[in-house]
Amino acid sequence: MKRIPWIIFFSSLFISVSGQRNADYGVFGGVSTYIGDINPGRLIYAPLPAAGVLYRYNFHPRQALRANIFYGGLRGRDMDFANNFQTVRDSSFSGSVGELAVQFEFNFLPFTTQGRLWDFSPYFAAGAGVAYINSTTASDIRATSFQPVIPFSIGFKINIHKNMGLEAEYGFRKTFYDNFDGLNDMVAQEDHGLIHNNDWYSFAGIVLTWKIYNRLKGCPAYADVDGKRRR
Repeated sequence: MKRIPWIIFFSSLFISVSGQRNADYGVFGGVSTYIGDINPGRLIYAPLPAAGVLYRYNFHPRQALRANIFYGGLRGRDMDFANNFQTVRDSSFSGSVGELAVQFEFNFLPFTTQGRLWDFSPYFAAGAGVAYINSTTASDIRATSFQPVIPFSIGFKINIHKNMGLEAEYGFRKTFYDNFDGLNDMVAQEDHGLIHNNDWYSFAGIVLTWKIYNRLKGCPAYADVDGKRRR
């Protein structure tokens, strides 16, 4: 079962695609982190490597729908926190999460990857997905599960060269699962997490995107792309 996220991840790289004038393809590299009973509130805590791929269909320079497959590691340790409750409990876990999600994306400024050079825009995205969770506690208790998630992402994108774009993104994932860390609300009352009933995870990193086609043409919404690029 632990191989499933890798099988999904690498098989997506070999999917045959035809050129689409409104499509972006991308690769993600960064870190993944966890928020839950062990880490009640640090946004960037114990980051581990994460990677992924994405496909984006642009309806308009401000609106798009994207699908992504992300995979990353997660860990937590009570001894990283200086409070008596966690020092006495001394719990820890390590594991991984693989995610398949679809998000609606909104650009605050008009943006296309083949638009004017150095075009940029901040953006927000939200949607739904499913996560494969695999974790093991210090006492060798293992938990694996497929769970629904609600992803929220914010980022900043810029057109860097011809049909290529670069994005910096940070995304929260709300889960409906409370067993990443092998604990079920076993925290001091004053140290509950952001949403203490369930664990969260997040991805932060860089996305490199590109378009696969010869030329954009024929759509007024993309008039800035059909003209001469500004250098």
